[in-house]
Amino acid sequence: MTRVLTSRQRSSLKSKAHHLGPIVRLGVAGLSTAFVKEVERALSDHELIKVRIDIEDRQARDAAGDELCERTDAARVQRVGKTLVLWRPRPEE
Repeated sequence: MTRVLTSRQRSSLKSKAHHLGPIVRLGVAGLSTAFVKEVERALSDHELIKVRIDIEDRQARDAAGDELCERTDAARVQRVGKTLVLWRPRPEE
């Protein structure tokens, strides 16, 4: 299940993510289990991350971003070019 953000939440998260650099990079290997685990770890540590998706085809890039959101239960905050901003609240201890 993909999380849904309100426009106010999305705007606030965009401003927080502006200064961030991409933490993980999706390349030729695609959405491997190891890559998804690394995104899971980054989301647990930081809540708000940028992911660089190095796929040339725009539709394939969008599909990879959608699948990543589904597999990590994260919300897509923004996508600009090949950079995707994801947010997921930290799990309760």
